Amino acid sequence: MEPAVSYAERSAGRLKYGFVAPALVLLIGMNVFPLCYNIVLSFTNAELSGGAWTFVGFDHYSRVFSDPRYAAAMRTTALFTTLAVTIELALGFALALSLQRTFRGKSAILTLLLIPMMLSPAVMGLYWNLILNGQYGILNQTLGALGLVQPQWLTDPALKLLSVLLVDVWMWTPFMALIALAGLQAIPVYLYEAAEIDRASVWRVFRRITLPLCAPLLFLAVLFRATDALKQFDLVMAITGPNDAATQTLSALLYQVMLRDYKIGLGSAYAFVVLVPVVALATVFIRYVDAMQRRQGRGAT
Repeated sequence: MEPAVSYAERSAGRLKYGFVAPALVLLIGMNVFPLCYNIVLSFTNAELSGGAWTFVGFDHYSRVFSDPRYAAAMRTTALFTTLAVTIELALGFALALSLQRTFRGKSAILTLLLIPMMLSPAVMGLYWNLILNGQYGILNQTLGALGLVQPQWLTDPALKLLSVLLVDVWMWTPFMALIALAGLQAIPVYLYEAAEIDRASVWRVFRRITLPLCAPLLFLAVLFRATDALKQFDLVMAITGPNDAATQTLSALLYQVMLRDYKIGLGSAYAFVVLVPVVALATVFIRYVDAMQRRQGRGAT
């Protein structure tokens, strides 16, 4: 009987790897190979126009960190990511708290919340470009009809990044709200009932029950939005363009280097440098969420 069992186990193992192998090959072909090839190109002087290329060592990386455009783009990206994720988290969590209870029309409101995040960022950027136009935009026309100041949203350097931030918050606050709402609805009702019996205050219930139990999902939402905001490109291209210093993010600068200057090697170095903080941020958040879940598991036992 043992040879038959071992043969069945070997067959099951081969079948398991047979199911996994196509997806693994596709993953390596579409992700791992381009990443490795990008790293190789970052050490060369390859150009988009073609021609032979040679290895230049770490010249591109030293140029990246000495380029003032990179420092400015890094500051713009960090500021945009911090503000966008913070505002979206606060508004999204507040919106989720208001939608936590069942009421008439809740499903319709949730459906409407899905619309901004389901549409293309590039299309929404062009749409908001028309809304925020200082001459004929509907926003300034409304402000003018009310006798208020009409800011030049797309031409004033002090307001350009704010305009991109406004559109991003409008698009992705519902994403934060939906994830927060899922976390709130997963909290057992008996915890709130026990707190009500103990006559705990609203703030104490929020601080001791709602926020700690919802925190892992909130941090997961922050992780998703932070990694996406660090790669912000669509809205910048559609609203202000990649050449505007006030809104030039790392991805917009990468677009300039590779598709305007045709510097594939230098652009590959930029791309790899952009990837490092994204991976580092994701690793930190994942470790923090795992540690939080382990603490909650020990607390439950």
